[in-house]
Order: sequence, then C-alpha cells, then structure tokens
Amino acid sequence: MSAASLHLRPAIEKLEDSQIVDVWKMGFTVPDVVGLWVGEGDLPTTKFICDAAAEALQEGKTFYTYKRGIPELRQALIDYHRRLYGVELTEDRIAVTSSGMNAMMLIVQSLIGAGDNMVCVTPVWPNIFRAVEIMGGEPRQVAMTGEGDGWHLDLDKLFAACDGRTRAIYVASPGNPTGWIMPEGQRRALLDFCRARGIALVADEVYNRLVYTTAVAPSFLEIAGPDDPVFVVNSFSKTWAMTGWRMGWMVMPKAAVTPMERLIEFNTSGGQPFLQAACVKAVTEGEDWVKWMVARCKSGRDLVLERLAGMNRVRVIPADASFYLMLQVAELGKDPGSALDFCKRLVVEGRVGLAPGTAFGAGGEGYLRLCYAQSNERLSLAMDRFEAFLGKA
Repeated sequence: MSAASLHLRPAIEKLEDSQIVDVWKMGFTVPDVVGLWVGEGDLPTTKFICDAAAEALQEGKTFYTYKRGIPELRQALIDYHRRLYGVELTEDRIAVTSSGMNAMMLIVQSLIGAGDNMVCVTPVWPNIFRAVEIMGGEPRQVAMTGEGDGWHLDLDKLFAACDGRTRAIYVASPGNPTGWIMPEGQRRALLDFCRARGIALVADEVYNRLVYTTAVAPSFLEIAGPDDPVFVVNSFSKTWAMTGWRMGWMVMPKAAVTPMERLIEFNTSGGQPFLQAACVKAVTEGEDWVKWMVARCKSGRDLVLERLAGMNRVRVIPADASFYLMLQVAELGKDPGSALDFCKRLVVEGRVGLAPGTAFGAGGEGYLRLCYAQSNERLSLAMDRFEAFLGKA
C-alpha cells in the first residue's frame, strides 16, 4: 500500500509538528551543544527510585494490574495530597496514567467531540492543542501578557472566549513556559464560572512542587469538591526527575470515574506495576530529594537571571515557579518564523539549545524559552556561549 492510498483522517494529517522537537532534533548532529530546549534537566532518576523498580521486577510484578493503578500507589497519592494541601481524596477519584500527557489525552477523549472547543490559557505547553485537534475539536487560545513583573491573565477575555460548544477550559498553574501562578481570586472566579456553565476545568499542576517562594503552588483541589467539574493532572516527570518513565496521575470528579476507567482499558489497559512500585517509593520517601532538587533549580534560575541581566539586548520575564524563563532578544519580532530561525542558528553557530516561544501558542511570539534545570557549570557554559553568539549575531 502506498502512502497516497492510505486514507488517514484529515485532522491527523494536518497536525502541526512541534517546533520544540524541530530544534531539539538538530542537536543530535551538533557536538557539545548545551540543550536547554526541552522540559527536563540533566539529572538521571535518583537511585532509591530506580532500585524500587528493579526490586519489583525481581519480585515478578510484571502482570496486568488495576486499571486505575495499584492500591498502594493510589493510597500514597491520597496521603501525598493530604500532606501538601490538607485535602481528603477518595481512592476512586485517582487514576494513575501512562504519563501526564496520557492523562490529558484521556480527559480530552472524555470531553471533546467534533465541533466542540477547549479554551486554553496561553502561552502553554502545545501538546494540549494537538490532543483537542485529534478529537476533531478546536483549541481556542487566550493569551496572557508579559510585563516587567510577570505574566497576567485577563479573566474577562477568557470568559468571553467561551460559547455553547465550549466543553472545557485548560489552565496550567504553575505554567510552562511562563512559570505563572494563577492568583487566588482568579482561581475561585474561574471555578465559579465553570460550575455555573457546566464547563470542565482541566488544571495542569505538573509543576506544583517547583516553586521558589512557598513549599508548594496552590491547587484547585483546595477549593473544588468531588462533584465539581474539575480534573487535576500531575506527573512524576518533573518533581522526581522521571521524564523517561512516562508516569502520571489525575484526580477527577466522581461523575467521571466509570467512563475514565473504560477509557483507560481501551487506551492502555492499565500501567506497569513495577514502575508504579517505584512511584510509591518516590511519593513516600522522596521529600528530602525533592527539596534538594528544587533548591538546585532555584540556584540555576538565579544564575541565569544574573547573567541575562548583563546582556543589553535581552529582556527576561521573571518567574517564581517551574524551571523555565521566557526571554526576548531585541531583534526578534512577532514573525512566527523569526524565533524558530534564531533558535536553529543558535544551535549550529552558538551550540546552545533554546525553544522558540511561538511553539507555545498565542502570546509566545517574539520570546525564547530557556529550561534552567541543569547544573550551574552547564548553565554558565551556556550563558558564555549565548553571550558570544549575541555579540556576533
């Protein structure tokens, strides 16, 4: 069968490639590049978590298991949320998923049909747009504005973007790539709006531990009840340096429990028990490691901010959460191709990898995203090279 005779759905054929991946793949052929482009650091998963997975394998934990996750992990997550937020969750509302992205895809599958829309606060991780498009829906983008004191959302614009076909609002707090944390008043107003309209609120809280002014970022779980239309997504990837493990979880409203269990069956039939055993270890015994890792990221952020402040063609939007910074270079305009071209040249000529802000949707034009979850030595080398590249560009 030729490619021409294979009748793929038009929505799938038209899916846009990720600009982040476009730049990242270039680095495979460039020696010694310092990659600050994708959302992971330079730390491998710590030994005690790896050992737990290896022990589970040796114990024969390689069979099918509970669709929503092994009971030990669901209970560990109940205890974890109680420690962080003082909330009481029931085990039926928790589903362990095959990555945070898998959780997002399951939620979108449960909510979005052809002609429906999801309103998304941007700039944001772009995979959510593609998930909606895969289901035949429309991702509507409402852009924040970047100012000298951070990022700001106009809540009236967000509400005005909703109509009779809006099935969900997606908000990431802390945000990727912005590090923005939604203020308390806006969180409550958004929840009230979703309750009144019967719109689902999808809260991406993957970066809730990567906060530098408090121990944890606020969560919608603190203000939403079990019958509210709120899905909260999290992941093991960032907090415990487990990006390659592809493990996540969601907390869902009670009304979604049975349909979600069916969707898990038809997507993955459940997760790997030996990986879940390692996740139990991460959640129950990893707190000291998490605190150390957050302090390391804060040190990296402070180093990068200090170095960028000395580059007179660069403007940075400050952030107290996530492990990203959004920065502007004077000559980059709003042309969607300018940031991508700049990043590609920076890889080849400067041997530093950044992500173009246009990859993150409306509001990201003219920006570059830098991931500082690296050692200070690597970040210093990257800043030396970036400054030298700017001097020649």
